[in-house]
Amino acid sequence: MRGPHNLWRLIRTGATLERTGAMKVVLDAYDAPPLLRMAARVAGWPFQWLGLKGDPSMPPATRALTALGPAYIKFGQILSTRPDLVGDDLALQLRVLQDRLPPFSVEQAKATVEAELDLPVSSVFSEFSEPVAAASIAQVHRARLNETGEEVAVKVLRPGIDRAFRKDIDAFYLAASIIEFLSPASRRLRPSDVVAHFDGVVQGELDLRLEAASASTFQSNTEGDDGFGLPSVKWPQSGRRIMTMSWVEGTPLGDNAALDAAGHDRSDLGARVLTLFLNHALRDGYFHADMHQGNLKVAPDGRIIAYDFGIMGHIDEYTRRVYAEILYGFIKRDYMRVAMVHFEAGYVPADQDVDEFARALRAVGEPIFGMDATKISMGRLLSYLFDVTERFGMETRTELILLQRTMVVVEGVARSLSPQLNIWEVARPVVEAYIRRNLGPRAFARDLGKTAEVLARFGPRLPHLVQNALVQQMTSMETNRRKAERRPYVWLISGAILGAAVAGVASALL
Repeated sequence: MRGPHNLWRLIRTGATLERTGAMKVVLDAYDAPPLLRMAARVAGWPFQWLGLKGDPSMPPATRALTALGPAYIKFGQILSTRPDLVGDDLALQLRVLQDRLPPFSVEQAKATVEAELDLPVSSVFSEFSEPVAAASIAQVHRARLNETGEEVAVKVLRPGIDRAFRKDIDAFYLAASIIEFLSPASRRLRPSDVVAHFDGVVQGELDLRLEAASASTFQSNTEGDDGFGLPSVKWPQSGRRIMTMSWVEGTPLGDNAALDAAGHDRSDLGARVLTLFLNHALRDGYFHADMHQGNLKVAPDGRIIAYDFGIMGHIDEYTRRVYAEILYGFIKRDYMRVAMVHFEAGYVPADQDVDEFARALRAVGEPIFGMDATKISMGRLLSYLFDVTERFGMETRTELILLQRTMVVVEGVARSLSPQLNIWEVARPVVEAYIRRNLGPRAFARDLGKTAEVLARFGPRLPHLVQNALVQQMTSMETNRRKAERRPYVWLISGAILGAAVAGVASALL
């Protein structure tokens, strides 16, 4: 339930960061100036006793986030893939959040399985192991199907996770409301809409039937992708709180030493991760939106295997074209084209100066392209773009939040595999291929064909639809005409009543 009582959650967040020592770690990671360090110390130290202690055996940042709950853990997972933003030490601490959290008991997991399938565990699985991985929302068990003997992975939601996550999200809603109230300028960024979007995504992750459907759709889209695969869903053994998939062996993508020992080319893996993401986003409009190292493995044959399909991103075809044109414009350093795309899509208000906006975009792009390949960063580009678009009144596009966030995460994964990777050189052929397929005479002819198909489906109803539209328009015009004719009489009657009332008051006084 949203309300002022969630203020306690926000206060406890700051106190927990101070009490666990995470505040200092964060300030060190961002190389905070002395004045900011002193302000944080003065504000946090007196209230640290209100904070949660967490597990003292964990590093400070991990200790604080795990104590605070699932939503904070998700945030930490994202940061763990960006050592260029938070530093190597903090990124290493946060990586523990991906798949090595404290598990719940196998007895609780079996009880959940039995409740969901309405069958004893022994009648479904001949083997059911202790947890092999534990994340913020669920954990995974290795099992074997009774019926076929196939080895499978069984994902089980944490007990009480729905309520725990609701508390975190409610506090985030309050924080967004406070920000919007105290800083009217922030309303342009629509903090409440951003939280609502995040809320919707995670609510989908709390229903494993939806995740199973997402995995099935994703598998259909990517069957032809070389060097990529994912486990198949076992529908009869899945439900709202459990999901069963085929078991696939692989080396964790975050274990560089193990990848090297297995003979995998990390440079190729880094480029492939980025290429796959861009293909899924642009070609299919449906992509894995939680592609951190904990959800990716490398099979013995070199295929990248994806897991955990609770957070999937979807963007419509028009938005994909806009996004591709913006990327392509930056790659070609055609800043006027990028500016025009922003205006045509309505991302920037029409009353702004397109030439000035193009010059501002050049100020964003040129410094990045002048950098060494190891320093070129889409994350940095997005940060610079934020500053520029704020100046030109661009509102936050909630439909692109997940895409932008995932791009930053994927870049972090690619960089961890191959620090020398040139992000733009990898992205160029994917974006150019999409542009060729979707922007040009062939694409125009294909769009006309799709339009004809829609018209053909509605063909028999078109005369009726047109007639209804015309009748509604004529009725609206007639209603407006009658109102206009009645308006003088209404004023005349109102004036007469008002005059009589004034005369009555005057006579009473006299």
